[in-house]
Parts: sequence; structure tokens; C-alpha cells
Amino acid sequence: MPGAEFAPLPGFRLLPGFLDAAQQRELMQQVQAVLEQAPVYHATMPKSGQPMSVAMSNAGALGWYTDQDGGYRYIAQHPETAQPWPAIPPVALDVWRAVVPDAPAPEACLINHYRDTAKMGLHQDRDEADFSAPVVSISLGDEAMFRLGGTSRKAPTRSFRLSSGDVLVLGGEARLAFHGIDRVIAGTSRLVPGGGRINLTLRRVT
Repeated sequence: MPGAEFAPLPGFRLLPGFLDAAQQRELMQQVQAVLEQAPVYHATMPKSGQPMSVAMSNAGALGWYTDQDGGYRYIAQHPETAQPWPAIPPVALDVWRAVVPDAPAPEACLINHYRDTAKMGLHQDRDEADFSAPVVSISLGDEAMFRLGGTSRKAPTRSFRLSSGDVLVLGGEARLAFHGIDRVIAGTSRLVPGGGRINLTLRRVT
């Protein structure tokens, strides 16, 4: 869509370079510790049963999950190990408190790991019981092309380049904005071991 037709919904905030290099390294180490306890998996789409291209895991009291039988939902244990999710990384919690200080603490931290040609189609974050708290997203590793739209799938969209250390906030009207990742630009960062991009998405669920 032409840029002139697009205006972000109220409540959308892009905070470039919110985490400096040292903070990014610290958070990456904390994410690695989470993934040692809760290894990444490939969830499957509810209707088709096709695996998602993005590998994922979670931290916090609840974790986002989907499969062909149960559809989109939150669960309290890792689907493969049956162990509770590890605690949310402290640096991620610091980001939440800094950018949405009036919101209650997050209950879920979805960890998406993009490698190779992995991407995420346009979608809304609407599997939570309450949409009053914002969604906070933290980028680590390779740059990515993030697409943002409106609350209708047919609304105009615009792409933004996200770099390691950038933070996004979807609150207010933008809480239910359609968004996705068109592609990851490989080799633009050395932060993630083995390459790729890590995205942390912090949410209230209940």
C-alpha cells in the first residue's frame, strides 16, 4: 500500500535502539538459559496441521501454543517436556516496566526464533482474555522487515525495518492491529548464536 494511505493506529510506538549492545548481550544470554530449559519447537496450524516456519518457546506463567487439535491457546507447561515454563528474563521485564510502567506485570513471553526463510504472516494478538494491557516486542539479532496494518486485514499496511535492540509497543487502538514479519535479513547481526533473529513478545493473558 502507498505510504501516504497509511497512518499507525494510536498506541503504536517504535523505540529504535532501546537496548544498547551490552543490554542486548545480557538479554541474549538470559534467553539462551531459558531455551536450555524449554527447547524450541514448531507449533502447527489449527486447520491444516502444517508446522509454522518460526521455531518458538516461552517463558513466564503461561506460554502461547497452537496445534491442529486444540488451536490457538495458552498452556502452563512445555508441550514436549511437560515442564513449567522458565521465568521471564529479567532484562525483558525491565523493558516492560520502562515502556509500560502503568501496566500489570506480563504473564507470558513468547520467544520466536527466525532462521533462514522463516516469516510470520499478518495476524492479530487476540488469544488473551483481556486486551487492556499493551503487547511489548523486543528484537534481537538479524534485522527484519515488520509489517503493520490496522484492525481490519484489508486496511493499508506499511513495512518498518527492525534492528537488534529495537522495542515495539502495541497498545490502545493498536493493541489489535494486524502485524507480521515479511522477511529476516540474514547476516546483519552476530548476536544470536548460529544466526537468525530472536523476538520476545511480552503479554498479559488473563
